[in-house]
Amino acid sequence: MGRRRGEALEAAILEAAWDELSERGYANLTVDSVAQRAGTSKPVLYRRWADKQELVEAAVVRRDAAQQVTPADTGSLRGDLIATLTELNERGPYLAQLSLLLAGYFAETETSFAELRRTVLAGRRSGSDEIMERAVERGELDPAKLTPRIAALPFDLLRGEAMMTLRPVAPEVIEEIVDTVFLPLVR
Repeated sequence: MGRRRGEALEAAILEAAWDELSERGYANLTVDSVAQRAGTSKPVLYRRWADKQELVEAAVVRRDAAQQVTPADTGSLRGDLIATLTELNERGPYLAQLSLLLAGYFAETETSFAELRRTVLAGRRSGSDEIMERAVERGELDPAKLTPRIAALPFDLLRGEAMMTLRPVAPEVIEEIVDTVFLPLVR
């Protein structure tokens, strides 16, 4: 096998960083352990990322991109939300796992999950944006009632439920989030 360069090397490093984070958590992850696992050297990592924090952020951004769900287009706001939330739910406890693994990161950087989310999304539209825009076009919701917080609410409630229970969210809870909490706010 030849020497890896460019995207292939970066992918190997970020995969190694994610694996180290998953197995050891942020507090026990070292740049040296990532370099070793990726089969490269620490100077190679430091040429790309200034420190452990930047390396982990890049690994989380890469993992998040792989975890993305294409928003459902069922023809109705309710259907789109239930289908998309269900698919996110079926992806497993990614966010709950991430919050536990990054406890040391949040303590060290004095940041929050919301700040990391902004880094991860940087310039990307969220799935909720697409769902809400289609619903406005179909006349299913009142755009005057749709604040960014309300648009994010179904996803935030799903994430909160998954993080609190560390289990997949029951289908009836997803329906309750959509029917009882969200839809009355926007109609």
